[in-house]
Amino acid sequence: MRNFQLPGRSTAHGVNGMAAASTPLATLAAIDVLRRGGNAIDAAITASAVLCVVEPHMTGIGGDCFCLIGRADGSVTGLNGSGRAAMAADRDWLAGAGLEGGIPSDSPHAVTVPGAIDAWDVLLRDHGTIGLADALGPAIALARDGFAVTPRVARDWAGLVDKIDGDEGARQHLLLDGRAPQAGEIMHFPALSRTLETIARDGRDAFYEGAIAEEIVTLLAARGGRLTMEDFARTAASYVTPIATGFADHAVDEIPPNGHGITALIGLNVLERFDMARFAPDSPERYHLQTEAMRRAYMLRNRYVADPDHADVPVEALLSAETADRLAGEIDLARTMPANPLELAPTGTDTIYLTVVDKDRTAVSFINSVFAGFGSGIVTPRTGIALQNRGCGFVTDPAHPNCIGPGKRPMHTIIPALVRRDGRVILSYGVMGGQYQPMGHVHVALNTLVYGMDVQEALDFPRSFHDDGALILEDGVPAATREALAAMGHTVKAADAPLGGGQAIAIDRARGTLVGGSDPRKDGQALGY
Repeated sequence: MRNFQLPGRSTAHGVNGMAAASTPLATLAAIDVLRRGGNAIDAAITASAVLCVVEPHMTGIGGDCFCLIGRADGSVTGLNGSGRAAMAADRDWLAGAGLEGGIPSDSPHAVTVPGAIDAWDVLLRDHGTIGLADALGPAIALARDGFAVTPRVARDWAGLVDKIDGDEGARQHLLLDGRAPQAGEIMHFPALSRTLETIARDGRDAFYEGAIAEEIVTLLAARGGRLTMEDFARTAASYVTPIATGFADHAVDEIPPNGHGITALIGLNVLERFDMARFAPDSPERYHLQTEAMRRAYMLRNRYVADPDHADVPVEALLSAETADRLAGEIDLARTMPANPLELAPTGTDTIYLTVVDKDRTAVSFINSVFAGFGSGIVTPRTGIALQNRGCGFVTDPAHPNCIGPGKRPMHTIIPALVRRDGRVILSYGVMGGQYQPMGHVHVALNTLVYGMDVQEALDFPRSFHDDGALILEDGVPAATREALAAMGHTVKAADAPLGGGQAIAIDRARGTLVGGSDPRKDGQALGY
């Protein structure tokens, strides 16, 4: 239990339902759906649509989503709602495209087909009790009537002005007289509201087979893009079998590749080889071991994770005891390993994560994103859609399994998670922050499953991330821990921004209640009833 004399936030508690999202408007929208008799899927998609309006730099209908659904009987279903590259993005094109250094974040080639709307439609048809029109209603109203910009959103938006000022559609829809909105200022998105109304009226096909897709394709083609109407029309979300590993007498579930949730599972497998409970949660040993395990996990990610429809991703081998034993054996408890060229390069990205649990104890772990801030920075002038730049997740080396190619899905950073004990879901959580997300999943799993923190404490706890050759530490990491990590050879650097965000809901099956937490690094909240 937290010290009530210090700044902090209590966990939220409920019996009939719980939602946690990165802005209060989304949390409230989800709770409204539950109180009207809707289920967790209905509530999650309603909340995601709201976030596409009120956190437009993080997410949007021009992006992708992933979802894990945990039922009361312990079954877990996964949905991959990530879009694909153009069928015309073939080797002949790539050979002459001048992309040897990778795909620029603002390039039309970074725009993959947005998968979110199709995935929302599939989830509601197969698992929901309301239709797409009802789920989009609150978002339409906010885009049309306006909403007050929250502080973290305003902070991020201000840092992206130069990016969006370079695109006609972005200037038109995302800036006020050339500036970002301030905290508390009212923002309207009339074009986006009309687009959402069209989708609500005419359904999923209005996005993928009508005038909306035509505008996107035409806009990108004028800049050299390869996407076609046929690429949009063939878009289809995919049900996937979640992957899992055991950790601290629990099972942690993730979406399989092309998502990089496997990175978190590899890291947990390595840390299971150490008695982490003997180290204090804020000790240098904890941060060191967590860092060393995840650096190795990321290197395997960078080598192997790709679209399994186009590459042989060795999931079983990556999650094997042999791999975990080998990686754990490489770790020196007293020294960090030298820099390795296979480690990831820094990439700034943005995401929303939300979770909902309903009265039937269906848990939905849901994540939606446009990747970088406002995605590619390309916004459609008529329909007001910010287009994602997920194509940056590809590499351009034809020998690599994650090389861009016709109809391929890129290696994807957004990952929802569930935790099961004795076969039943007891925790739904996710941690935002692009490349940081697998590290965030491991960090929260350690905090809850090893160190016994409640969900709010686990999200609050100071974070670290090894990025661009340095160990980034948030302000809350103790000075003595920083000094000890530096003595181990880590290049310690103070974080210049919070590391990600996150939401979590625990299911207390003994008491029959729900316990929610929301990351203070964002503007959100958890709310139960």
